[in-house]
Amino acid sequence: MYYGWKIVITLFITLTFCSGLGFYNHAVTLQALVNEKGLSVELASSAVSLFFLASGVVGLWIAALLDRYDVRYIVCGGALIATLALFSIRFVTSDWQVMLAYSFFGVGFAASGLLSATTLVTRWFAEKRALALSIASTGLSVGGIIVTPASALLIAEKGIDYSVTIFALAYFFGVVPLSWLFLKSRPSEIGLQIDGAKLTGDVQVATGVLFRDAIQSHYFWGISIAYVFLMMAQVGALAHQYGLVGEHLTGQTAALALGVIPIASIIGRLAGGILLDRFHAPHFAIGMMLLQSASLFALSQVTSIWAFVIGLGLFGISVGNLLMLQPLLIASTFGQQHYGRIYGLSNMMTTFGIATGPLLLGVIYAETGRYGFAYLAASAAGIIGYLIYRSVLKSELKSELKSELKKEPGEGLKETPGE
Repeated sequence: MYYGWKIVITLFITLTFCSGLGFYNHAVTLQALVNEKGLSVELASSAVSLFFLASGVVGLWIAALLDRYDVRYIVCGGALIATLALFSIRFVTSDWQVMLAYSFFGVGFAASGLLSATTLVTRWFAEKRALALSIASTGLSVGGIIVTPASALLIAEKGIDYSVTIFALAYFFGVVPLSWLFLKSRPSEIGLQIDGAKLTGDVQVATGVLFRDAIQSHYFWGISIAYVFLMMAQVGALAHQYGLVGEHLTGQTAALALGVIPIASIIGRLAGGILLDRFHAPHFAIGMMLLQSASLFALSQVTSIWAFVIGLGLFGISVGNLLMLQPLLIASTFGQQHYGRIYGLSNMMTTFGIATGPLLLGVIYAETGRYGFAYLAASAAGIIGYLIYRSVLKSELKSELKSELKKEPGEGLKETPGE
């Protein structure tokens, strides 16, 4: 088996712990802090926003480190920071201590999570990159299905102080041992080229667009700004799904409905990884953007229980694929050479959408008293992201066609992001 698949399996497992304890678990942990330590709901929401902002901003620095050092140092160092931050939560007694703990938690999460994972997949895969990325990133959803419910049960049984100690240990042992044993920065470290060919002769040089050239590209800014709105819609809707489900369903039916999005996300992401080997990625991305907005609009309007569950499932499919598509589109367009820095900057911009989405939908709900209006706003944000991305694709295609028409006859058109 090509060693790259061992890395994919390792990333699947580590991302399960990273996301389960560092993304989906916020609502559980912070609600316990409100109930047991008397913190305000506003402070809890601010801590989550700070977590995401810290993880986005520090991503640029982490990307630079990934280019210079062994990836194991970055991932394991980030896991250690996240472990200490989680453990420190049991000692917080004031607002500033909570904010400091969550800031460091965001830093550790960024280093041990998706940025490092997508950088590794990009270095190890070209032909099967979409499938590899879909399998590795499925760990994100599995963490929400397995780790987070277990965390909620532990807090209910043992309280927050005992539970965050267990969370810290789980984060460390779920990430560090496997990462240290199996992660390799590049195929050349073990005598391979990308996709598994034997390395004969000189070490293969990473190809792609330089960072300074990428950030002058309209396509880079278009996809980055589009994802601000797409993630604003997605994360905002995810953050308030408990409230939305509660408006339509009760009791055990409501509890079962909460599993629809993560399960659909897993199925959709794995199917997307297979389909992307056969379809043009930007066109597939446009389809997922439209599916997200349509499903959010449907969730804002439906009254039938079955229509509501179907809407949750369609939204889950778009969630799984859109999260995977951003690093995939950047890697396929700009190549490997400065992928980490390019994706790091794009991800930093996206973080502002992630941080403001839950707040935006919360404010709309507070003003209107209905989640229907909040999800209608999320659908509109998704449409804005779609229009921005569609516009930049058209612009890129026109620019590419003009340059190709100036070439000598017979040179042929090359593949472009807006093919």
